[in-house]
Amino acid sequence: MAEKEVRNKQLVLRDYVTGFPKESELYVTSNGTIKLKLEGDSKRVLVKNLFLAADPHLRPLMKKADNLSVLQSFTPGLPLYGYGVAKVVDSRHPDFEEGNFVWGITGWEEYTIISSFEHLFKIQHSDVPLSYYAGILGMPGLTAYSGFFEVCDPKKGEHVFVSAAAGGVGQLVGQYAKLMGCYVVGSAGSKEKVDMLKDKFGLTKL
Repeated sequence: MAEKEVRNKQLVLRDYVTGFPKESELYVTSNGTIKLKLEGDSKRVLVKNLFLAADPHLRPLMKKADNLSVLQSFTPGLPLYGYGVAKVVDSRHPDFEEGNFVWGITGWEEYTIISSFEHLFKIQHSDVPLSYYAGILGMPGLTAYSGFFEVCDPKKGEHVFVSAAAGGVGQLVGQYAKLMGCYVVGSAGSKEKVDMLKDKFGLTKL
């Protein structure tokens, strides 16, 4: 019996981006197909992507890297990739089973075959919305928590400045600092963001 094969919708980079990204520099395609059963013995995992995080660090990857860059650019003609939440459809890896929920680096497509597991983590607690693992329980949350509590090691009453305070990491750092009883000063790039930080998150000064 032939294995089931389905179309795989993907968000693809048309060409390297210069300046502010435009919608025309990306396109959605469903021309490709993917089998829902893995073949061979190599350690791979097939996942169905559920949530994708549009994190700011994706923007520099859309431009062509120069000789000084430490980041590898996206490849025109191929899907973007970044942090997301997914469900395992099939697995050839002993640490992951069909039906597991995972978060980590995945493609901006409906299905992704993952063969590098350094940035793939099994979700142990599914009693919260899975989308949280693309935010507060994922990369932005871990970055904010470790940077603020483990590196900064703040004390009540201290002054804390948060750059890009309206970003995914900055929002969380500002709230952590408020909960610690710190005097929180933040910066943001527009009046809309400043108003949100004052009215919704209660930062002390902007």
